[in-house]
Amino acid sequence: MERKEELIQEQVLQNDPEDMMRVSNQPTVCQAGTFRYVVERGDTMFTIAQRFGVSLQALIQANPQIPDPSRIRPGQIVCVPFFNCPTNTFSYIVQRGDTMFSIAQMFGVSLQALIQANPQVRNPNQLYPGQNVCVTQAEPPPQTCPPGTFPYTVQQGDTMFLIAQRFGVSLNALIQANPQIPNPNLIFPGQIVCVPTGPPSGVCPPGTFRYTVQPGDTMFLIARRFGVSLDALIRANPQIADPNRIMPGQIVCVPNR
Repeated sequence: MERKEELIQEQVLQNDPEDMMRVSNQPTVCQAGTFRYVVERGDTMFTIAQRFGVSLQALIQANPQIPDPSRIRPGQIVCVPFFNCPTNTFSYIVQRGDTMFSIAQMFGVSLQALIQANPQVRNPNQLYPGQNVCVTQAEPPPQTCPPGTFPYTVQQGDTMFLIAQRFGVSLNALIQANPQIPNPNLIFPGQIVCVPTGPPSGVCPPGTFRYTVQPGDTMFLIARRFGVSLDALIRANPQIADPNRIMPGQIVCVPNR
């Protein structure tokens, strides 16, 4: 795409000095929530908006560097807002070489389901790097995770490694507990990950007993419930990286009084 962009710009610059100024003033990076699109011959702001399923007004607002939206030229950069993905899907950013078929294979969904989830993609055979595609879940998130695990909802910035660290389990154990995730390197906010209950050994150390975290529990409330100090409870659970963040179903080792 970059080489194509260079060739188009060279052609424009040779034909129209006015376009030379317009192309050279294009931003090299679009703002967050948009991706770069190189204008092709015959494009208008209206047809670009239609192609990517966004409103014409949103497209114009995303491009304040274009003084006259009725005049765009081949080789110009237009920043296209992302399409808002519907419920029960997540956004995937198209990489160089991606196709709808390869994305469907990557996430274990049918090509037909992927195309149906993206009515804004007018031509499924033509994707652009930086574009967002809405991917359906391969299967409904589990209502309850298997015995010995508890459900965790992926947050922005999470990785399997960080989740494993947070809950004091090995990365290998976390991956094995989630066979429904085809690629552990690709998880998304809102996805359910089944986390093995701690501690790592599976058994609480001598002088403590196992307690399963209930909805609404905090380390402070657990300590108060069992008449132990908060400091003692935290010390007995070194596998809990953040004592301010415990989840229902997680195992906490409570010191005997």
